[in-house]
Amino acid sequence: MSTNPPGTPAHQASRALQVAQRVHSIEPFHVMEVVKAASALARCGTDVISMSVGEPDFTATELVQQAAIDAIRAGATQYTDALGLPALREAIASHYASAYGVDVDPRRIIVTAGASAGLLLACAALVDVGDEVLMPDPCYPCNRHFVAAFGGKPVLVPSNAAQRYQLTHDDVEARWSDRTRGVIVASPSNPTGTSMTGPQMQQMLAAVRKRGGFAIIDEIYQGLSYDHPPVSALHFDADVITVNSFSKYFNMTGWRLGWLVVPQALVPAFEKLAQNLFICPSTIAQHAALACFHPDSIALYEERRHEFKRRRDFLVPALRAIGFTVPVMPDGAFYVYADISAVAHNDSGDSAAFCLDVLGKTGVAIVPGADFGLAAPARHVRLSYATKLSRIEEAVGRMGRLFGR
Repeated sequence: MSTNPPGTPAHQASRALQVAQRVHSIEPFHVMEVVKAASALARCGTDVISMSVGEPDFTATELVQQAAIDAIRAGATQYTDALGLPALREAIASHYASAYGVDVDPRRIIVTAGASAGLLLACAALVDVGDEVLMPDPCYPCNRHFVAAFGGKPVLVPSNAAQRYQLTHDDVEARWSDRTRGVIVASPSNPTGTSMTGPQMQQMLAAVRKRGGFAIIDEIYQGLSYDHPPVSALHFDADVITVNSFSKYFNMTGWRLGWLVVPQALVPAFEKLAQNLFICPSTIAQHAALACFHPDSIALYEERRHEFKRRRDFLVPALRAIGFTVPVMPDGAFYVYADISAVAHNDSGDSAAFCLDVLGKTGVAIVPGADFGLAAPARHVRLSYATKLSRIEEAVGRMGRLFGR
């Protein structure tokens, strides 16, 4: 028993510290329960096939790796400007011209410590306490947590396959209130792998612009588009804020590097926030990323994009054949969002229990819908095809035998 009298520093230090209220509004990742269970099975010798994590199985190209080594050997490891290396900002601007046919002033580009840091900066700059921000349901869970972290209120708008699980002009018209400040959407989306069509994006942005709101467009999977050339939101509205990353198309997840394109008038505000919150992105990663835009690197990324498409083209029909419902073909990223109503045999009708059941009986790790919103999450799972096709084929075979297909 403590002998320190109440009120003394030692007694005060022994009491549990209270976390800020914002922490309580951030939900845990349900996927981590699947990941923990999968790791436990693997340690016991089970051959686990992971279709849970949104991470390419490819790594940085040889040119990128060598550029990092060269930067280290040259001592190019000190702080950069908070907005990023000028050469990298110029290279990104050139990439917009070649890949998307959009002219972007390099001064509008802000290099960030991953797309997550970019989204944090955008919310810090634009979201005040009490502001409402519209986003489709389902969506990437961290998007709503970024809004909540700055006192805003994420408003999840149920979407469906007919609208490609995306926010529409009609959604903005119907759900905008006096407290609404803007929208956050991702195209292509996590978890659905679906993109907004050009007209859909244009009409939605027009509805936001008419109300003087902001639009943050997450384009981190833009490079992984399969059925049509990718179209950046910047093509329709120069005042949108786009978020991108070197993690997905450029296969540099652990390097933690991304970027924003923001209106020129907002650059000083973003720069001030970046200076105070992050100082600068990783210098080594920035020097390495310059090699991403070498023609040899781009050629390899395109080969890998075609491989992702090959996996998708096998997986979606195969899932449908064993009983999953996939109402709309994903056209980007590396995810399939599937309805399990026809194959779920557990009594709870809960996708989290379903995923654990599938994992325990087949060794295939997939993700429950609970992480991605409130629109029928118990009926949905997300499957990632960021793994070898041979492993995907084996996973489908195992699940098919479990479901009697």
